[in-house]
Amino acid sequence: MRNTRRALGFSFLFFCFFTLVSLGLADERSDKVDKLFVEWDKPNSPGYALAVIKDGKILYARGYGSGNIELGVPLSPQSVFYIASTSKQFTAACVALLAKKGKLSLDDEIRKYVPEIPDYGTPITIRNLIHHTSGLRDYLTLEMIGGKPFGEFHKADVLQLLSRQKELNFAPGTEFLYSNTGYFLLAVIAERAGGKSFRELTRELIFKPLGMENSHFHDDYQMLIKNRASGYFPASDKGKFANYISTFDCVGDGGLYTSVEDLFHWDENFYTHQVGGPDLVAQIKTPGVLKSGEKLDYAFGLMIGTYKGLRTVIHGGALEGYRTQLIRFPDERFSVICLSNFSEANPTKLCYEIAQIYLAGKLKEDKTAAPKPGGKQAFLQLPEEKLKDVAGMYFQPAEESIVNISFGDEKLWVELIGRKFPLAAVSETEFRLLDAPVEAVLKFEKPTAGKPMIMNMVMEGQKGVRYEKIEPAKPPPAELQEFAGDYRSEELDTTFRLAVKEGKLFFVHKNALPNALQPTLPDKFAAGPFALRFVHGNEKKITAFALNAGRVKNLSFLKK
Repeated sequence: MRNTRRALGFSFLFFCFFTLVSLGLADERSDKVDKLFVEWDKPNSPGYALAVIKDGKILYARGYGSGNIELGVPLSPQSVFYIASTSKQFTAACVALLAKKGKLSLDDEIRKYVPEIPDYGTPITIRNLIHHTSGLRDYLTLEMIGGKPFGEFHKADVLQLLSRQKELNFAPGTEFLYSNTGYFLLAVIAERAGGKSFRELTRELIFKPLGMENSHFHDDYQMLIKNRASGYFPASDKGKFANYISTFDCVGDGGLYTSVEDLFHWDENFYTHQVGGPDLVAQIKTPGVLKSGEKLDYAFGLMIGTYKGLRTVIHGGALEGYRTQLIRFPDERFSVICLSNFSEANPTKLCYEIAQIYLAGKLKEDKTAAPKPGGKQAFLQLPEEKLKDVAGMYFQPAEESIVNISFGDEKLWVELIGRKFPLAAVSETEFRLLDAPVEAVLKFEKPTAGKPMIMNMVMEGQKGVRYEKIEPAKPPPAELQEFAGDYRSEELDTTFRLAVKEGKLFFVHKNALPNALQPTLPDKFAAGPFALRFVHGNEKKITAFALNAGRVKNLSFLKK
């Protein structure tokens, strides 16, 4: 009896010791996490909601900052955010569930359900939409080109816009190009095949079975949302914030409002298979394949990759006043969810930094070209002449887009997304982007005989893009005048006007970009996200231009 009591005593002491160590470790980790969010942890600022998940449990969940600055409502794990493109995995899962029920086939042609889409002479399947291989132009980019703000268009408007498109970006199945159009149409197809609104379908098939009571696809902008976190932009006054208010209610590509607590239940389904069973969960984690046999890293609204030697399943989201990220490390049964209500937030960077805290010792040094968030880097001080050698205009032939790199204040600057960001030298040929919302590295190949300098830009989580350094064309003012005039796009139902002002070419129509068009190569110009290629007729007069804007290619404008 005495030995039994002694054994029980030792067991109790060991249990207490183990519990205290575990609690101490938990406190140490959560303290480190809190330090990452210290700039947001105040009542007069937007911020974040966070959940750290391990082995089916929430290890740590918190809110930092305010969900509504005017009312003084703090953010919490129960706060409901618009999660933008992180919604796509739910859209794809809903369609996969309908296929499992026999309501549709993933290899059906989309015009079976959406006859509004033109017949391009080659079939586009539901599977093409899921994997972004349809070639359909991105509707958000089309609306942006037309100068139409978010909230001024709804489902019927988007379907009408898509019905006017005369070309695809590429033949279906031959390329990957992220397109919100595909996921918008998946929601329309689901409604028409399932016989209910997309909001009702997803609630019935996914949210209700998983207990996600605070999640819904927001297809009615007038609908009230309990615990909604308001979205914010930086105001013109430094340190102040401006509201993001919108009547945008298109769903499928985005549109989901949810909380980190609800997303925990969705994350857990990847292990419990409560909704859809193991076959469905395996399916939605399977990447697409091009006709060439090339395997993509994009599955069903999920990006499959690795981070420092560990497998990852991720998808972020960004729209106006919201930024979101959910990163899963499936082999570790570990996930991080960061939802923010501020347009300048970087939840992806924070998710990786949190992973480094909790997965310390399991992450390996990543030697891939793309930089990874959270790492410290020593930078070099290069001579001024070496920096000036790198400065100039870089041209991307496939997209006909440009990147300008300039020298000033003893450093290099790169122009991206309408802003200038400083570059720091890792070596004489490699530079890292600083103070930007995304991680990026620029690698330069020195010019050889008869060949230009090459710049490879590698953005966080993406393949590198190759640019060639060019000497930009310099058309004289008289020649510039030939490009001026009104140009009509039937596909956008929009007219653009070009005019020469102070020796430069500008868009001057309503909601036009303020940037001057920069000459790149003969008959080619770039402005902001736009690349224009002018076309000459039989009499050598300009008759049209074709516009590229990333997710939209070869959009035609005819001169009136």
